[in-house]
Amino acid sequence: MKRARHLPDIPRAHTFSIIAIDREEGLMGVGVQSHWFSVGSRVAWAEAGVGVVATQAMVEVGYGPRGLSALRAGKTPAEALAELLAEDAQREVRQVAMLSVNAPAAAHTGALCIADAGHICEADFSVQANMMVNGRVWPAMANAYRSEHGNFTRRMLAALQAGQEAGGDIRGQQSAALVIVRTTASDRPWEDRVLDLRVEDHPEPIAELTRLVQVAEAYDLMDRGDQHISRGETEAAMQAYAQAAALAPHIAELPYWEAVTLADLGHLEEALPIFRDVFRRDPNLIALTRRLVPANILHVTAETLEIICAQGN
Repeated sequence: MKRARHLPDIPRAHTFSIIAIDREEGLMGVGVQSHWFSVGSRVAWAEAGVGVVATQAMVEVGYGPRGLSALRAGKTPAEALAELLAEDAQREVRQVAMLSVNAPAAAHTGALCIADAGHICEADFSVQANMMVNGRVWPAMANAYRSEHGNFTRRMLAALQAGQEAGGDIRGQQSAALVIVRTTASDRPWEDRVLDLRVEDHPEPIAELTRLVQVAEAYDLMDRGDQHISRGETEAAMQAYAQAAALAPHIAELPYWEAVTLADLGHLEEALPIFRDVFRRDPNLIALTRRLVPANILHVTAETLEIICAQGN
């Protein structure tokens, strides 16, 4: 144990995390929580079409980019992890897990990781934890991930929540992150990173992360609505907009754009009650509406524009 006294300059990310892949959904990702600021910036690494890595404990951040580089070059997670560990004189204070789109996951918990520490590694996921209240944390995470019936994102969140409910980090909670990418890369990398959310400093970071996931889903529905509009699928667009507004009722801008779309399509009577509500909640949207006409986004007459803006009176 004396070696640990000589490691004050090594970055710390004592934490619990999950890496996983869902081949049917075509997604893979990393979820993590710690009582340490901005844990996601150190622990979670993911590249579409390649794999994911979680590097933690007395963290060597280089395991992330170097691990992805090895996976990209064709190494299996077991091969990549073994090579990196062999080069690391401090491997016994590391905890690392990685998986690729083409091979099973691999994980390592060093003998000097602070108790309670351990991992469960299966073909398509690995859960790992160190400096936990007890040894039930990572088994609870594994059980939750296996048993949750929701989509991939919900299963990842369920694993994190289960880890916290089982005891979590002995120091408490502070930050969390969830990164999800596609298993197949395209020529549009900005679309291949499906979710990239961080809660940097919060008393209940997993709960906040869950809330942010719901907000992200709302905005994704708004994007789908816009896509339906571009294809002339008005009914599908209105349904998507309504679902988005229901997911994030505290955000006035979501129903606002639904109202703008309705007005632009000539459905003024349906749009006016929505305008009335959002103008009450955010009067700045009245001024924004006037700017949409010269920007060629809202196509209405001057008289109709005045009727719309009058809903804010």
